[in-house]
Amino acid sequence: MRFDGQTALVTGASAGFGREIAVALAAEGATVLVHGRSLQRAAPVIAAIRAQGGRAFPVLFDLAEEAAMDRAIAAAQAEHGPIRILVNNAGHRDRRPLAELERTAVRQMLEVNLVAAFELARVLAPAMGEGGRIVNVTSIAGQIARSGDAAYTMAKGGLEALTRALAAELGPRRITVNAVAPGYFATEANAAMVADPAIAEHLARRTSLGRWGRPEEIVGPVLFLASAEASYVTGQVLGVDGGYLAHF
Repeated sequence: MRFDGQTALVTGASAGFGREIAVALAAEGATVLVHGRSLQRAAPVIAAIRAQGGRAFPVLFDLAEEAAMDRAIAAAQAEHGPIRILVNNAGHRDRRPLAELERTAVRQMLEVNLVAAFELARVLAPAMGEGGRIVNVTSIAGQIARSGDAAYTMAKGGLEALTRALAAELGPRRITVNAVAPGYFATEANAAMVADPAIAEHLARRTSLGRWGRPEEIVGPVLFLASAEASYVTGQVLGVDGGYLAHF
């Protein structure tokens, strides 16, 4: 299996993309640290992995709280060894127009979507060693914009820039840093949009494949970037969007 003997941390692993990625990494032999803010939310993912014979353990902290993050990461590495694969998946979105989005909310979004990814890379990279992998989950919103989403677009654009900067800095240590940029996916977080016929019509017209993405369809690209097969790929952002960015 591709990830035998490796420990992986997946942030925001209790649902959506994070759950799919965590389960898939475990199925390929990784010991998966399932991040969440509460054991109640992380427990079902851990149970699902263990039911399939995999290894999974909770790592609980709020991404916006630096001290709690550092304590949890130190404890996890003391128990499970160096984290060799980091998937910065957790995200926060606040869909309000510019005039209604106060600075506190913007800072919160930046803390979760961007600063936490920086901090985890900074803390984990020294122990990763050659062959370490960092995969950031950005968004097509990092490359294109829509009205009423300024802070999220800013955060995801920053995460793309961080991906390139970390690739440049960590490359001499033989650690690769890449990102996937999902388009429209039918996740729990997008349930209201999935139920909107106007959005379905928009996707049928706007994407090459003409449909919503399924959460499990993010797994292949992430696992590739986390694997030895991607050893000469770094600083890249892979669109996983059904052709949204390629179609007009």
